[in-house]
Amino acid sequence: MRNFHLPGRSAVFAENGMCATSHPLAAKIAIDLLGAGGNAVDAAIGAAVLLGICEPQMTGLGGDCFALVKHPGRDEITGLNASGRAPAGLSAAALRDAGHATLPLHDAAAVTVPGAVDGFCRLHGDMGRLDMGEVLAPAIRYAEEGVPIAPRVAHDLRDCAPHLSGVARDYYLLGGQIPAVGQVFRAPRQAEVLRRIVREGRKGFYEGEVAADMVASLRTLGGTHTEEDFAATACDYITPLCNGYKGAELIELPPNGQGATAMLLTNILSHFDLAGMAPFGAERAHIEAEATKLAYDARDRFLADADHTARLAHMLDPDTAARLAALIDPTRAMPDPAARSEAVHKDTVYITVVDRDRMAVSLIYSIFHGFGSGLASDRFGLLFHNRGAGFTLEADHPNEAAGGKRPMHTIIPGMLRETDGSLMPFGVMGGAYQATGHARFVTNLVDHGMHPQAAIDGPRSFAEADGLKVEAGYAPEVVQALVELGHKAYVPDGAIGGAQAIRIDAESGLLQGASDPRKDGCALGY
Repeated sequence: MRNFHLPGRSAVFAENGMCATSHPLAAKIAIDLLGAGGNAVDAAIGAAVLLGICEPQMTGLGGDCFALVKHPGRDEITGLNASGRAPAGLSAAALRDAGHATLPLHDAAAVTVPGAVDGFCRLHGDMGRLDMGEVLAPAIRYAEEGVPIAPRVAHDLRDCAPHLSGVARDYYLLGGQIPAVGQVFRAPRQAEVLRRIVREGRKGFYEGEVAADMVASLRTLGGTHTEEDFAATACDYITPLCNGYKGAELIELPPNGQGATAMLLTNILSHFDLAGMAPFGAERAHIEAEATKLAYDARDRFLADADHTARLAHMLDPDTAARLAALIDPTRAMPDPAARSEAVHKDTVYITVVDRDRMAVSLIYSIFHGFGSGLASDRFGLLFHNRGAGFTLEADHPNEAAGGKRPMHTIIPGMLRETDGSLMPFGVMGGAYQATGHARFVTNLVDHGMHPQAAIDGPRSFAEADGLKVEAGYAPEVVQALVELGHKAYVPDGAIGGAQAIRIDAESGLLQGASDPRKDGCALGY
């Protein structure tokens, strides 16, 4: 139980249904959809689409999504990969010849075809209960009427709005100025796109006038995209990966996401007595940082589009983790083994919903960097993500950019089956941090016995190429101890990521929701 003398957040308990996400309005809409007879898929889609209006710098219809769905009444969990592919005309060789060493972040070349809308339509058609019109009605209403800018959103807007260019500035700024707390953001042209999706399904987005607007805009900006690229977009149902950790079971999606990185990380950490370390002391932060360097190095070497990832079994082999764990010196930091394949970013939304039948959805939805590419379509103002920046331009690398390929993704939904049988859909936002965030959340629960809310609240650290980020929640002497171990430890300007979780308690059947105070959102139940 938390110390009620101190600021903090209580877990939320409910019997019938629950949502946890990063904006309170989206959480409320999810609960409203459950109360209207919808299931967890309906609620997750309706709230996720609304998050593109509430947090337009984080996500939107021009992005990608991934999901895990636990089916009601049985143990089966289905994975969904709704990440889009590069246009057929994308060429790494051409980009290298043009002088690029990496994918240019704010350029049409970094725009892969958005996959989220196809994923939402597929999930809804196969598993939803309400009509799509009912599911999208709240997002349509708020896109027209507007949503007041929340505090964390305003903070992020100040950082990423300067990346907007061209017509995107007209659609996402207010009178040319960055929106401030309490100002109302509207997106009426997106409301029209959503109405077309209600009437025509995925064709309303990937064919016809909406697709033509996106393609024409991208071509004007120098892209190679065609209407055929958009029409061919198709998500995939995939079998999740499962990995044991000290009696618990971590469930992730296979590549092109980085779920295997979280699994490699937990496998490495299993070789250390984390339970015997102070949960927020220097020793644990050091071991986690070293394991992160090694696991992310493996990620950047091996992970790519599923059709091009050949070393997945090697990454998940316990012997690989044992050999990597043996490289960690408890008394000294190692250099970062390799630069990250993607630039630093932190712009993603995550939502989890559980309904009365105990269908559970773990869904993550993103436009990659803040405001994605910073580019938008002329007529409908659809913001284009820059997920192509997840590719490398290194020749013959598994993740080399090429037409028709999916790039390596950082966004990963998770589920955890605990030692007592409780199931927990969870997710950690924060771009590259997500694999480390999954490992920290799991080890907070398993090794330190924390409740999900406490596991989310606790301070975080993250090893990146420029040093070890250490949140201000750590004691100053911990930061100093990390410096003495050889880390370039520093307190970053902003918090590291965000997280949401819902525990389906095996003994009582109650739902226990946890929501990160680093975001504006909450867990709500009924």
